[in-house]
Amino acid sequence: MYAYDTITEAVAELKKRGYTYDFNIRDNRLASDHLGEHYGHDDFEIIEVYRFEGESDPADEAVVYAIEAPSGAKGILVNGYGTYADDKNTEFLQQLHERIQKL
Repeated sequence: MYAYDTITEAVAELKKRGYTYDFNIRDNRLASDHLGEHYGHDDFEIIEVYRFEGESDPADEAVVYAIEAPSGAKGILVNGYGTYADDKNTEFLQQLHERIQKL
């Protein structure tokens, strides 16, 4: 596992290592506009997880996920938590949290 000091560094290095697609959470599903695909919480692999806690700036609180889709496409999901958490996707995020606890 790698160690990164910032979210920006993590994303840049993951992209260099082939995690080129951007994933987002929409309607409690993982989505990639570029791939045109949507995945349920068990339909992809979480390869790496990096958690960042902003000591002085709450905007720096986030989790970076390195993800592999069933097609083999690799991408990144960056999700804020704490003050900037997205309540609309709470169920999906809870399921992600449960999965990373098992890693």
